[in-house]
Amino acid sequence: MFETNQNKPERVLRLLVSLVLIPAPLLLEQNTYTIIIGAVGAILLFNAVSGTCMTYKMFGVNTCKLPQTNDG
Repeated sequence: MFETNQNKPERVLRLLVSLVLIPAPLLLEQNTYTIIIGAVGAILLFNAVSGTCMTYKMFGVNTCKLPQTNDG
């Protein structure tokens, strides 16, 4: 569905960070700040699961390794 533009270690890191950020509104006092933190966690979770970062796509960044070609 989406073109993958993140490597595996980056996806794992985003997953771990999202798992820390998402429960912030539930564990801390609910206010605008904690809801924004939870939303950022949700975005990072989407990035980790799909392997696609829309900001990377906007700037043309791709951290995946390029496939080897046999041209010679």
